[in-house]
Amino acid sequence: MLKRIGSEPYDEQHGRCIVCNALSPEPFAGVHGRRYKRCVTCQAVFLDPAQRVSPAEEYARYCLHRNDPADQRYRRFLSRLSKPLLERLPPRAKGLDYGCGPGPALACMLREAGHVVGLYDPYFFPDPGPLNDRYDFITCTETVEHFHRPDDEFARFDRMLRPGGTLAVMTCFLTDEDRFESWHYVRDATHVVFYRAETLRHIASGFGWTCEIPVKDVALLQKP
Repeated sequence: MLKRIGSEPYDEQHGRCIVCNALSPEPFAGVHGRRYKRCVTCQAVFLDPAQRVSPAEEYARYCLHRNDPADQRYRRFLSRLSKPLLERLPPRAKGLDYGCGPGPALACMLREAGHVVGLYDPYFFPDPGPLNDRYDFITCTETVEHFHRPDDEFARFDRMLRPGGTLAVMTCFLTDEDRFESWHYVRDATHVVFYRAETLRHIASGFGWTCEIPVKDVALLQKP
């Protein structure tokens, strides 16, 4: 049974949603001793910032990820994003794999398709240089659920995308609130924010982007 929690304020932005900055988050659930809020405006659900794990714990968790570029099973998983993205990219597009992790498999796949792809990850590829460039596309696979300040991150993407550029996001969409407590995505303590398809459409609308959901758990957000 999902445990509903009290109305005490706790988020670090004085009651604002960490995704859309609206003054409309409400108490949502308590799961595994962690408290979550839901934004009425964008429908995101996010963890009490005071309960986030430490950077050291975060890094230790990420080191357990097995995203080997040679792993064909992992490549098939990533192809859910790469296939619709590649169908929409011009030849030799310039991109950035943002939050690529220790094994940038997606970047390898996109390079094999003829595109130029840079890397950024705050733990494994922390050089900030790529963040000062502009791109035809940016990919975020299994990354946005880790963002502590999604509002800032998406604003950064808007600055880095060229006109007509695409932000490709893959994350497990929140679809069934009644099963939130047993959802595998919630068991990972480094997952601090959860998005519905409506959340990504709301984000896109705020920047004047379009948002397409080509397959389950994948969103392509395009800058005009």
